Amino acid sequence: MSKIAVAVIHGIGEQKPDFADEMIIRLREQFVNQDRKHLSGAELVIKPVYWAPVLQQAEHKLWQAMLKGGELDFISLRKFMVNFAADAIAYQPIESGRQVYDQVHGVLARSLNELAAEAGETAPLCIIAHSLGTVIASNYIYDLQAPPQKKLIPRTVKTASGGTPLEKGETFCLFYTLGSPIAIWSLRYTDFGVPVQAPDPRLKKHHPDIAGEWVNFYDRDDVIGYPLKSLNPLYRQAVKRDVEINAGGLLSSWNPLSHLGYLTDGDALKPVAEGLYRTWDTSR
Repeated sequence: MSKIAVAVIHGIGEQKPDFADEMIIRLREQFVNQDRKHLSGAELVIKPVYWAPVLQQAEHKLWQAMLKGGELDFISLRKFMVNFAADAIAYQPIESGRQVYDQVHGVLARSLNELAAEAGETAPLCIIAHSLGTVIASNYIYDLQAPPQKKLIPRTVKTASGGTPLEKGETFCLFYTLGSPIAIWSLRYTDFGVPVQAPDPRLKKHHPDIAGEWVNFYDRDDVIGYPLKSLNPLYRQAVKRDVEINAGGLLSSWNPLSHLGYLTDGDALKPVAEGLYRTWDTSR
């Protein structure tokens, strides 16, 4: 039976190891709904990429120290913004070191290693990423797609990888970004940078008939997630479409806290499941 490897990468906030449990259940249901006669849900091998522990303890200490400074209003919104800013700033590689960047990428490398072992070394790879996780995924895939002579992947990350086609990004075909701040990150680069390629150009060596796609989901009330196609001509070509959804529940869908509602939003999960089904149907 053909299998699809799916990596789910979380974003900001105080994440727990089970951050993707509800999303995985709903995604499998949506996937099986595409063809109940032939699908069981076991066709998807899904791995949460839980990178939060790299930063969580330090961020907790930072938040406690800030609270001691005096009374603050809008505590929930402040914590939301502090989590985002702290994660984002700590993740960025700097001249004096890139420890956090490499540690986070090491977590992703180990997850892809597990996916290759369970789904198969040449299984089509789908990455579903939320928030800062979209930046992490984009950076990681960019490093994999760069010419080897650039040596963008450090030894610590290479050690965590088994070197299979899946782990080298050769079977990367589906990229779903949810509430992505990639547009903000693009300011670091001339003309807003160069996007990753989804599908990877090397995919045809393993799955010549799979089309692949990059679909970006955003909520107009989410001040962190943005459309991507309009950044420059390269993004216009790389991103198949920007899809506006209304993420979150009754108390959050109309404000910035909608940023935390993407992973279980049906308007996002249904098209993701459809893309997974098309890929599985083509690869079997």
